[in-house]
This record gives sequence, structure tokens and C-alpha cells, in this order.
Amino acid sequence: MKVLIIGSGGREHALAWKSAQNLNVKTVFVAPGNAGTALEPKVKNVEISIEDISALVDFSLKTRIDLTIVGPEAPLVKGIVDSFQKAGLLIFGPTKAASKIEGSKSFAKDLLLRHKIPTGACSVFSELEPALHHIRKQGLPIVIKVDGLASGKGVVIAKTFQEAESAVKDILIKNIYANKSDRRIVLIEEFLQGEEASFIVMVDGFNVLPMATSQDYKRVGDQDKGLNTGGMGSCSPALVITDRIYKRVLEKIIYPTVHAMNLEGCPYTGFLYAGLIIDSQGMPKVIEYNCRFGDPEAQCIMMRMESDLVDLCLSAIHNRLNFENSNWNSNAAVGVVLASDGYPRDVAKGHVISTSEVKMQNQKLFHGSTARKKSGELVTNGGRVFCATALGKTVSEAKEIAYLLANQVSWNGMFYRKDIAYQTILHEKITK
Repeated sequence: MKVLIIGSGGREHALAWKSAQNLNVKTVFVAPGNAGTALEPKVKNVEISIEDISALVDFSLKTRIDLTIVGPEAPLVKGIVDSFQKAGLLIFGPTKAASKIEGSKSFAKDLLLRHKIPTGACSVFSELEPALHHIRKQGLPIVIKVDGLASGKGVVIAKTFQEAESAVKDILIKNIYANKSDRRIVLIEEFLQGEEASFIVMVDGFNVLPMATSQDYKRVGDQDKGLNTGGMGSCSPALVITDRIYKRVLEKIIYPTVHAMNLEGCPYTGFLYAGLIIDSQGMPKVIEYNCRFGDPEAQCIMMRMESDLVDLCLSAIHNRLNFENSNWNSNAAVGVVLASDGYPRDVAKGHVISTSEVKMQNQKLFHGSTARKKSGELVTNGGRVFCATALGKTVSEAKEIAYLLANQVSWNGMFYRKDIAYQTILHEKITK
């Protein structure tokens, strides 16, 4: 078999690494990949942009790719699955219509509210003054979101009217997300109190197969301070999701959402990521949906996955997930993102990376924004450069090993959060 992974980040490195473990897979191609995927056994990079769909289709036809797995949201929202299916190629991911669940937050929110799926209240605006009037009426804190794609950065939790007004102006007037979204629409949402968790499942249009639970840390600074990012670290399992809450999530959120998408004429196949808030009463609500695997959650979940990813994707494409089970390593996983100075805003590229990584079975340095110069030097190529990921008997042990790995890497301006997994470790201590 030949497998193609679309993307260039840490998530795609993890998906490629896992796919290559299938004994029937001869080669895993990654388009465009990074310096880490280029080093993996059975894995080859292909210099094709994630949004050059026609080139990706041509390559897949000429190379006779048996399965394509899409990592990032942008090509999904653009319709890569529709194009591959039209060409007779097997691809795992939602169609353009189904990808609206992430591509348009207003679509997703309307879907949730209309089908009575637990979520926070929301109002949508395209003009400044009505939006500001609504904020003054609702009070603080309040959540401001851009409607379209923003790489996890288009969300502001405003604690002052000044913060709220600035965020709304950024979206409606300055249009700072113009490179990600052509819609000047702002969502103003109820602020939900509780602990966040990620609940990712595979869907085949009708059936659902849950992945291991996880938790990511979106804020750039320790103790969840600073700007939102694409994710500064993650852990799995998310101990805030007890067996009782797990059942509630499936019965009250995931199953109804898959059913709702079918009713809307947008049957969903692919990874479905529910960003949840768990309140003090153990009631889960949807913060937002993503139409793909999370990053950095993928790194931790793939480390724990004992089932075969390729086989599960093929079963999902053929609507056979009801015949599958997912098996997981009993160990916990923690991933720490190593980022470039300035992230999540503009960062300088090309810093030479020094690493003294010692390869061990219970740890893995997944590459994100990395490149290799013609001279052979490994250099930074963006904001989130690595995810130092490790397994341990407990979350605390996994965290310790992950930080040991993180400390073996350095470059000018490197930084990382020091408290990844702190919430789950608190749950771990309580249950001892």
C-alpha cells in the first residue's frame, strides 16, 4: 500500500509515523512534510502545497496512492475530499460541505443551537456598533470569535470592554484574519466556566469510534495566560472526563451532532474534534468543533494508539466503523510544544537548531515547523517547531520525561510552557 498524508506540522509527522507502522504499507508520502518526516523509515516528502489540490490529485493518480489522510483544516474547507473522490481516490476527511463545521463558526453554532446540543449562547454580527451594543448589554467576561479559519488564534476572552472592543474592531474593521477568512463576521458568545478538554472521534457518516481523550493548552503562557495559540502542549488521557462524563459527551453531543449533519444534508466522514468545557457539575458543552485531528493532541494520542490507523481510516471510508474497536496503551502521554520567540505573532525563521536527542522507546520528538538547509543544518521554519512527547505510567511521569526531552533541544529564541498537563495532574493527585 501507498499512503499520502497532507500537511507539514507535528500532527502530520505523528500521523505519518503511525501510518508507517502498518506492515502492508510500503511508503508513506507527506505533502509537503518537514525535516522530521523526511527522516522516518518508509516516509518520503513531496514538495506540493497543501492547497494545491489539482497537483495533489495528479500526484496521487500517478503514484497510485491507496489512501490519503488530510491533516490541516484549510484543504478540507477548500474541498480536497470532493476533488479526490471525483477522481476515484480513497481519502479520509470531511467534504467541503461537512467541513463548514469548522470553516464557519456561525454555521456550527447555529447547528448546535438548532438541534439543542449543549453549547453557550451566541450572537452573530457583521457591523461594529450593534456588536459593541450587544457586548455592553451582556457584560463581561465575554468571548469574541472570528467566523472563519484562524489557525486557533481567532478567539479572544475579553475581560474588559476595551479588550472586547479591540477584538471586534480587529475582525470587522482591520480584518486581521483576511488571509484566513474572507468573511468579516464576528461571533459574540457566552463565557463558559469550567475545565477544557478535547474529545476526538472518527466518523464514517453514521458510526463513531472515539479516540483517547486528551487536553490541550492553548494559551501561550504558564497558568493559561497570554494570547491564544494553535496549542502549546497536550496530555492524554484527560482525567476531567470521567466515565460518566464520557458517556454524556457521546450521548448528548457527538451522536446528536453526527445525526444533525446528516439531517442538514452534510454527512460527516473524518476526524471530528469537539473542544469541550466541563462545568463544576460535570456537564459538558461544546466550545467549538474542528473538522480534523488536533495538534498537539495527535502527537500524544498517536503515541498511545495500539490499533492500526490506516486500517481504521479504510474502515471509516467504507462505513464499517461499527465493526472496529480502538485499543490504547495504558500509559499516559504528555507533549510539550517548543516554539519560536514571538509566537503566536510573527516569528523569525532560519534559526539553527541544536539537539542532543537520545532516542528512547517511551519518547518521541515530533517535528513541526522545521526545515533542512542544503548544508544539512536543521533550522526553524515557523512558530511551533517541535512537540517533545513522552509516555509514562502516570501523567506526572510522562510530563517529567517530556521535559527531559525538551531540554535536549535549543535554538536562539526557543521557549515553551513549564506547566503542561497541570490540570490533569491535579486530578491524578486527587484520585490517588
